[in-house]
Amino acid sequence: MNIFFKPFAGSGPGALAVCAAAVLSGCASFSTDGGFGKVAELTQERTGQRAVWQRSPADVDAAQARIGELLSQPLTADSAVELALLNNRGLQASFAELGIAESEQVRAGRLANPSFRFGRLRGGGGGGITEIERSIVFDVLGLLTMPLARQVEQGRFEQAQYQAAFDAVGIAADARRAFFGAVAARDLVGYFEQVWQAADASSELARRMLRAGNFSKLAQMRQQAFEADATAQLARARHQAVAARERLTRLLGLSGDAPDFKLPERLPDLPEAPLQSQNAEQAAIDRRLDVLMAKRSTVATAQALGLTKATRFVNVLHAGYANKSQTHEPRQNGYEIELELPLFDFGSARSTRAEAVYMQSLHRTAAVAVNARSEVRESYAAYRTAWALAKHYRDEVLPLKKRISDENLLRYNGMLIGVFELLADARDQVASVTGYVEALRDHWIAETDLRTALAGRSPAPKELP
Repeated sequence: MNIFFKPFAGSGPGALAVCAAAVLSGCASFSTDGGFGKVAELTQERTGQRAVWQRSPADVDAAQARIGELLSQPLTADSAVELALLNNRGLQASFAELGIAESEQVRAGRLANPSFRFGRLRGGGGGGITEIERSIVFDVLGLLTMPLARQVEQGRFEQAQYQAAFDAVGIAADARRAFFGAVAARDLVGYFEQVWQAADASSELARRMLRAGNFSKLAQMRQQAFEADATAQLARARHQAVAARERLTRLLGLSGDAPDFKLPERLPDLPEAPLQSQNAEQAAIDRRLDVLMAKRSTVATAQALGLTKATRFVNVLHAGYANKSQTHEPRQNGYEIELELPLFDFGSARSTRAEAVYMQSLHRTAAVAVNARSEVRESYAAYRTAWALAKHYRDEVLPLKKRISDENLLRYNGMLIGVFELLADARDQVASVTGYVEALRDHWIAETDLRTALAGRSPAPKELP
């Protein structure tokens, strides 16, 4: 129900005009960087690289120039992250949410446009009376609740900043994982080719010896089976190398028209000592973006609840200047107030809903914190296991296989073993090397997961085999 009060006496519009002028003079405005400075800072703290939002042609040109520099050299894990933050189109699209959130924040700091009303009535007959009504109406309730509304939208804008940094950290972690996966997959192809070459040589020698009558059919078929298995392993390894490279290509935002990137010859060496866990769980609670986002969401919900309570009984209140003129009569001036009376809806439904949303947000924040602590513990355990396994391969397995290979070579030179035993030993040694490469890859991916779990977000599920 709307009630209109229309006193037409005095000069009431003066105070209203002053009030409107004061509001309009303090209108909110857009920031120079769209709030992206905080996003870049949060991203750099957690990845070591700054995110870049390409908002203008100059930004695009600068980004393309830097992309060309990065592609002219073999990639590293850090340069792959920088390239993804510069060039990933999905990430650039997510940054546009900042502009949307800032627009809502600015809109909340500006008074709604006034409305103009005009009415004309004319009596019948030749000497009829013409009556004209004019009024300008302002949203007074919007003016009264503007500080709280701006506070709510400011919270949502900050939430959008955290979300943009959250997306950037996720892309950075995915790019780092994909880089290690692509380097390892390309490296493994070379070792599987060595296995296939040894198996092929062994199979060919077995066929010749069978034709010469110096080899049994069963022994020859065993060598042929080794070659068939090695061929299948090589085909799978080549496909994995292509898939891993394409996964990295997608994350880097490169297309067929862009220059191709170069991968290093091998993975980085294993660190001599693992990372130590010092207050890891508390660090995750203090710095993880998903935890900060959940906390900020709860605060914003509480602020929105305050706005709901403030407008519970009165949610429509307009006031404005009005005048009325009539034929042969002096013009009447005054003001007009439009007020919604809570006769049927007392606002309890909106208030109850807001309180339920707040409790929902509170419990979700607690759940995110619990999950963060657990994920840090799990990620650290996986990292220590991966580091220990890679170290075991490097310090124990590979040296042992090398000594066995040297001993077999001596025995072959002394004609104590045959060529097939020597080739089989070569295949076993290469298999141990591939195991070390996979363990080293898993270590670097586990370290990426740990760093992400500590300061960024929940680690993504592993896509690598």
